[in-house]
Amino acid sequence: MQPAHTFHIPVLGIGYSLDTPVKVAKYGISSVMSIVDDQTIEQLREYYCRQRNQPYEPITDDDQDPRAHRITAYLNLVSTLVRERSEALRSSPFEPGSDITTYFELLPDESSLRRKYNAMLACADSAQRKRQQDELRAAVIPGDIDVNIMVKVDKDNYRDGEKLPPEFADAMSALRGYALSELDSSIVLSAGFNRRLARYMETFADFHADAEGNFKKRITLKVSDFRSALTQAKMFARNGLWISEFRIESGLNCGGHTFATDGHLLGPVLEEFKTRRGELRESVYAIYADAVVKRSGRTPPEPSFRVTAQGGVGTAREHRFLLEYYAIDGVGWGSPFLLVPECVNVDPHTLDRLAAAGEEQIVSSGASPLGVPFSNLVDSASEVRKYELERRGTPGSSCPKGFLKFNTEFTKLPICIASSAYQRRKLKQLDAQRLTKAEHSRHRQKIIERACLCRDLSGAITLNNQLGRAPAMATPAVCPGPNLAFFSRIATLQEMVDHIYGRFNLLTTGKRPHMFVNELKLYIADLGRAALQQIRDAGARSAEQFSSYRANLQEGIEYYRKLARSLGDEYSQWRQALLSDVEAAARQLDEIIADYPALVTAEAATGA
Repeated sequence: MQPAHTFHIPVLGIGYSLDTPVKVAKYGISSVMSIVDDQTIEQLREYYCRQRNQPYEPITDDDQDPRAHRITAYLNLVSTLVRERSEALRSSPFEPGSDITTYFELLPDESSLRRKYNAMLACADSAQRKRQQDELRAAVIPGDIDVNIMVKVDKDNYRDGEKLPPEFADAMSALRGYALSELDSSIVLSAGFNRRLARYMETFADFHADAEGNFKKRITLKVSDFRSALTQAKMFARNGLWISEFRIESGLNCGGHTFATDGHLLGPVLEEFKTRRGELRESVYAIYADAVVKRSGRTPPEPSFRVTAQGGVGTAREHRFLLEYYAIDGVGWGSPFLLVPECVNVDPHTLDRLAAAGEEQIVSSGASPLGVPFSNLVDSASEVRKYELERRGTPGSSCPKGFLKFNTEFTKLPICIASSAYQRRKLKQLDAQRLTKAEHSRHRQKIIERACLCRDLSGAITLNNQLGRAPAMATPAVCPGPNLAFFSRIATLQEMVDHIYGRFNLLTTGKRPHMFVNELKLYIADLGRAALQQIRDAGARSAEQFSSYRANLQEGIEYYRKLARSLGDEYSQWRQALLSDVEAAARQLDEIIADYPALVTAEAATGA
């Protein structure tokens, strides 16, 4: 079934979109929830049970499988809430401001349902109008209730000091919680490939197609390039699992954790998916069909898959261009929805900071305990509190949730590098080294900049819904993409959707470069940082890696030059600005290369 909208709302941190489906699915809008934090999930389940006057039975740590059971119970509740709200919408009157009127007025103008709705409004015959309304009510479908797992966040767990079996690790338990739920939706797998998780998925019937080729639960891979998509899809296919969506995300022009590729830009990546989509389908299906035959003795019908893109899109023209030029099936709009409190959980303090944030306030930081760059709002409550603790001489977190406990440098059992237990030891070790003042300061900053993301990325939902024992103590962290700097005011759902479809304009700032240019500039800046790190640390990147990074950016620049020149008259003004901005970025790249001749020399020495 085709979705009602051509956009979706990707996962927004841990807590920001944790109940977004409850708020927007009734309007046909699909969204993604993180299921990493089962503690907040359980608190939110209690909140909604109380709101509905429904009995609430807590799932405590004494349960034999608490994490999975909490996730299943919450997802089933969300499914019930969406179903109830969708049924209420279908029954509402066709009058200004009603839910069903909003449903159809949010749709893109070119959709067949929107045209049928407009025809109903223009119909003068009351009996015919009633029949048209009945047809429209029957056509209402809710958006998908999708979930996200960062597959590498798969910490092993312990009970009474004994390590539990692998299936009780964090990602494995979260997967089981989703697999056993009643949802008919997708699980979005991000941050790489987890072999044991892929094998475990094979054991759940809902991930396998029925005799007609339909899946109750679908698999979506978040990918950054075609090669990784093809490789991962084949790995899943060998287990008889089909990838129903490839969700292409910009490596740097996105929110949350940023995973910089070696200069693989979004435009060329989309082009490769466009030209090699048939190859992807055929090669993966051959492996998938063979695995299904061995498993069930029958040849499966060839399933379809979707290709979507996200990361940095900010205008209706960019949205349409991605759909039309690259023939993708949908576009993710993430960070701009952080300014839409109807849809996401943003506390008032954080909302004001986001609306006021410029490019200087949204930075790539080292705040994540995973050691991966993290797009961060520099004046969030989490950041302010973190440095307050450091100034008091008590850096680090008490680590109340512990989802990111992976370090065993000082302890037998893993601890988190954002915890006070780790930072006290690490700072003591640093003080014992004979370093210059500048070196000491640089290494100290790397230690103390880690934030308690497990707790703070749920801080806004804790504040808004007064969850837990001490909600007033919450210090929210927020991880918008750089694109949010171009949005400067709080918006309604209607305004944001109208902006996406070109019926309204939310960009009140000055000139905004094309999303491809914004990403290119981010990659050039990252290359400069990588070059500096190479000089400083003598080995952060090999000369071959530097050469590959640079070459990929140069190839991307040449692709954008050709793309801009090939655009038709409808993009005439856009074409000139794109060419000009790309040339400016090319000059900036040349300057970086000139600034680091030692790396060029190293390339020549290795034959790069």
